[in-house]
Amino acid sequence: MTCPIDRPIPDTCGILQRMRHLSSAEDFFDALGVRFDAERLAVCRLHVMKRMGEMLAGDDLEDLPDSVAAARARSMLEAAYKEFSGASPLEKRLFKVLKDRDPARPATPQRRPFVSLGDALRPIDGG
Repeated sequence: MTCPIDRPIPDTCGILQRMRHLSSAEDFFDALGVRFDAERLAVCRLHVMKRMGEMLAGDDLEDLPDSVAAARARSMLEAAYKEFSGASPLEKRLFKVLKDRDPARPATPQRRPFVSLGDALRPIDGG
């Protein structure tokens, strides 16, 4: 069985520690040697990174050799990216705000609190 790697992971030494200090989705893709379409990533970056984070949370990579940890992290990033490359983030409903919103049910208008002008201008009792 072979691992379908289109690019070698640039540097696996201390990969988990380095990943903790990365700040952008592109940094993760570059560090793990995963190809991506910049336009596509611009649309789904938060979703891809959240999904990868969920996958990483479910797998303990800490005690693995760096090369194995890097390969597993890479496969998680590739899987997360692939999941959102064929579907809109709205379809996947990864974030709570999207999960709670049913697209088949129109949003109900929220009642706003009302304060009359007279109440707003009434002096405050100093008692």
